[in-house]
Amino acid sequence: MTIREVAVDAYREGLPALGASVVGGLLAGVVLGGMRSEFAAVPGLLVLVPALLATRGNVYGSLGARLATALHQGLIAPRVRTDDDRLQRAVAAAVASGLLASAFAAVAAVLVLTALGQQVAPVTTLVAIALLAGLMSGVALSATVVLVVFAGYRRGYNPDTLVGPIVTTAGDVFGVTFLLFAVRAVLWVGGA
Repeated sequence: MTIREVAVDAYREGLPALGASVVGGLLAGVVLGGMRSEFAAVPGLLVLVPALLATRGNVYGSLGARLATALHQGLIAPRVRTDDDRLQRAVAAAVASGLLASAFAAVAAVLVLTALGQQVAPVTTLVAIALLAGLMSGVALSATVVLVVFAGYRRGYNPDTLVGPIVTTAGDVFGVTFLLFAVRAVLWVGGA
């Protein structure tokens, strides 16, 4: 392949994913901008947002990379099968890692804000919000990653090219949206 052919192929694969990334980022920003009352109701939530969003991109980007590598090596077939142990374990590990990282981020946010003398919601509130948002976004992101990686692979795209922009964008969109739902649910349950 010539350099030009490689470049054309890379742009053919990457530009749609990057375009979706721009649109998704704007949507996530709109949702985040509409959460002013939630940020006021849960002190410390704003500090938690970047950690939660970074966690989604890192954990589920890793899942996408693992699946892409397994596809390239022929360890898994490019279709969803309920009896595929490798796929089930990879998804379960990603969701568990996402939940653990979410809880850790919430506890760390409380500790840091308390040490700085800042007002912060109770640790149980922030952990509940982080875990609920982590679970909902984890399920949605796992499905998105599997579908994007497998569909892209079957259509002749390199799944490694798709994983980065699609997963980080989906992580932002699902992360912010489910964070909003989680905050409202926890506040509703708590009677606030």
